[in-house]
Amino acid sequence: MSSPRFTEYPPLRDSAFILSGPGEKVNGGTPLTIPAGRPILKRQHSTGGTAIETGLWKQFDRIVVFDTETTGIEFGRDEIIELGAAAFSAEGETDCMDLLLRLSPGRTLPPFITQLTGITEEQLEQEGVEKADACEAFCNLLGGGERTLLAAYNAQFDLNFLYHFLRPFGRADVLRAPRFLDVLTVYRDRRDYPHKLNDAITAYGLEDQAVNSHRAVDDARAAAVLLEAMAAERDDLDRYVDLFGYSPKYGVSGRRIASVEYRPQPYQRVRPLYEVTETL
Repeated sequence: MSSPRFTEYPPLRDSAFILSGPGEKVNGGTPLTIPAGRPILKRQHSTGGTAIETGLWKQFDRIVVFDTETTGIEFGRDEIIELGAAAFSAEGETDCMDLLLRLSPGRTLPPFITQLTGITEEQLEQEGVEKADACEAFCNLLGGGERTLLAAYNAQFDLNFLYHFLRPFGRADVLRAPRFLDVLTVYRDRRDYPHKLNDAITAYGLEDQAVNSHRAVDDARAAAVLLEAMAAERDDLDRYVDLFGYSPKYGVSGRRIASVEYRPQPYQRVRPLYEVTETL
């Protein structure tokens, strides 16, 4: 099936989540719940007891951090095999989901994906849920709030997969209201290359709080812990909402999101991305 053009959909922010082709200009089941864990992205308090809200909590009531594991890197060809997400209020984690998804008929799982994630075809068959059930679980967790922030580490990748996963079920509209935050973009402004999630965990000394296991909910929670650490270091996360960095050498991967502003972000830090005026 050919990739959709952005002209097929109404404009984003108040209308729809749009993806456009590379180089194109654009305008404008049941979720699994666990008891709340340690507060993440919580409001910070001074020694005097006065609440000091982060920039994110001034704008949002709910932050959902998610991650996908997939059969490959091509969103139009590959598919999601695990979808994990954790939802947070200012007080801490409120809900989570972690679902394996059955492969489509005739699909096989590449051996290198099993080697990377530990997920096997047998697991997907025995423990996986139908895609429609996973779709409903995610939509229920995300909710319909207009003050929701949807975040991921390398969000450009995961949002491309998520959109194409939700669309066949007529549920892509759940991506209309949330704003987006790419945790990787923030981290690239904090530390020089390399920029894998595991590098970030090590850089901030979070090994006892987070693990980059290449399993969806673990990586989602790791990204949330990383956000908390970066907010404590410099509270400018709100400046990265709907702002994604991309490699000047390789350009934007996947299809662009209409509501997101893309700016070149070199591996070597010069100044925060929100101070960069060059766009593509």
